[in-house]
Amino acid sequence: MKSLKILLILFLVSVQSGIAQENQEQEQSNIQTYTPSKLLEKGKWDIKWFNNLYTQNKEESNGNTRDIPRSNFFTTSLEVFTGASTNKKFNAGVILEIRSNTFGGQNASSVFSFDNEIGKARTSLSHIAPSVKIAPFSSLPRFSIQSSFFIPVFDKENNENGFLAQKSFIWQNRFFYDYTFPGAKFQLFSEFGTRLFLGKKEEGFANNSIELAPGIFLSYFPTSKFTVLGFVQHAQLVDLGNDFSQNYSAIGTGAKYQLTKVLNLEVLYSKFVRGNDSGLGQSFNLGLRAIF
Repeated sequence: MKSLKILLILFLVSVQSGIAQENQEQEQSNIQTYTPSKLLEKGKWDIKWFNNLYTQNKEESNGNTRDIPRSNFFTTSLEVFTGASTNKKFNAGVILEIRSNTFGGQNASSVFSFDNEIGKARTSLSHIAPSVKIAPFSSLPRFSIQSSFFIPVFDKENNENGFLAQKSFIWQNRFFYDYTFPGAKFQLFSEFGTRLFLGKKEEGFANNSIELAPGIFLSYFPTSKFTVLGFVQHAQLVDLGNDFSQNYSAIGTGAKYQLTKVLNLEVLYSKFVRGNDSGLGQSFNLGLRAIF
């Protein structure tokens, strides 16, 4: 798929540019310093290629769980941010998302075919999101807010091939805070996210609703270049006029490793343990992040 190849080329070129500047980086690893709460210095770049595969063969509604044919939802995203102020209080960026979904009992790896087949598979660039990130309080340097406006760039939420993504304009706000315990071995990170789904009711199942999504992550650093973590997340979709709501909770674990002074690797796994009008699946995540 041409769009995916372009994203890969842009990411790899950026990584190579960053590696050339390794000697200018600080000694402390980026996975310790540049948490999602931390803003970039002016002129620095943060490029993240993140991949999420969610697969499910069960769903829960009103306390009842039932088996369903397996469906799979893959999102690959490219996030690019840069420092835009000398006081490290403002970053600007953009997010691109590509989706690949398969249905009808196919195995989870089927999404990597990136096909469009009637009733079986659907692939497309889904959203583009201009974004800003701010640190509003000088007294709380580890607190920040990321605001993004996701613009759908596809035609229909559902077509003859199946579901792609929410056909919504989405205003997302993420509130970040982290705390490193004395000794720098443990770090607590918290996030509270909101997503406001805007659009015509008949065009998207989530339109005219708001999602509230708290999460908490605890990381342990055996070394400055390696961390393991565990997390708990919840999401609640609140009806604002579309007669639909849902919620789910997930627990997970993962690890991050600093490959070079510029590039780090992230792997995550989560299990959806409960829900209402939602699937009970698993999520597998792989990310590469370059900061230079």
